[in-house]
Amino acid sequence: MIGHMEIAFVGFGLIGGSIARALRGSTPSPDGAVERLVAWSPTGRGCAEALADGVIDDVAATIADATDTADLVVLAAPPLATLDLLDALAGPGSARLKPEAVVTDVASAKARIVERAALLELPFVGGHPMAGLETTGYSTSRADLFIDRPWIVVPTEPNDERAEAVDDLARRVGARPIRMNAVAHDRAVAAISHLPLLLSAALVGAVAGDGPDSQPEGWADARTLAASGWRDMTRLARGDATMAAGIAVTNATPLAAQVRAVRAELDAWLALLEADGGPDAEEVRERFAALRRRLDEPG
Repeated sequence: MIGHMEIAFVGFGLIGGSIARALRGSTPSPDGAVERLVAWSPTGRGCAEALADGVIDDVAATIADATDTADLVVLAAPPLATLDLLDALAGPGSARLKPEAVVTDVASAKARIVERAALLELPFVGGHPMAGLETTGYSTSRADLFIDRPWIVVPTEPNDERAEAVDDLARRVGARPIRMNAVAHDRAVAAISHLPLLLSAALVGAVAGDGPDSQPEGWADARTLAASGWRDMTRLARGDATMAAGIAVTNATPLAAQVRAVRAELDAWLALLEADGGPDAEEVRERFAALRRRLDEPG
């Protein structure tokens, strides 16, 4: 798209704010386009802050007001909210999308979202920047959040030329666009992103309990001794619960498969620890060593 280009953010928290900050500080796009950045969010708080900061050019009163002149629409919301936003774009306001507009998102599960967009016949290209923090909201956004991070681009159709607009967005904020299909993406992130989130929560539940009426024996003593290992392993469990729920619900089947794999792995560890006569130190050491070697293998 030559000349003036308008980008609309629908939802505006950590990721949307970080994209906008990065665009404001980036070099011009390859085609010489100059961005106008517009944002809408349910509360409007982050948008108002960004406008005051000079990060965006306008705050829209409605989703339709944000998107009707946009060349690129970024749905910067959690997975379940993204599904609702797709429905909103395909509703009465859908006729206000420009014919050449492209819609993308930043949610961490793709199959359900891409399927919904295709069903609604929206000009959609899925996106997932592999970057984030355990904090949320525009106030925590950073212009350098995406530097050298993968940005997965998931076209509804494999050869959809509209995906180039999302590739360009990723490059403009310092990320590395990678094309994948939705099924492969969801399987991969279930293993390396969503499973760690669930395991972090499960660790808290196992050691600390899941509420004031569930206090496992020894937790009071353990809590006073907890240091960096506990902090690092529970960091993901400290994140936004709504976001976590959306991730688990929208990628449930691949995530469940990974949970079963962990359960099998834990059973193998139990067998070692509960062996007749006590665990064999060398066998336990070799299992740790083998897993460490696995981590060090070249990609």
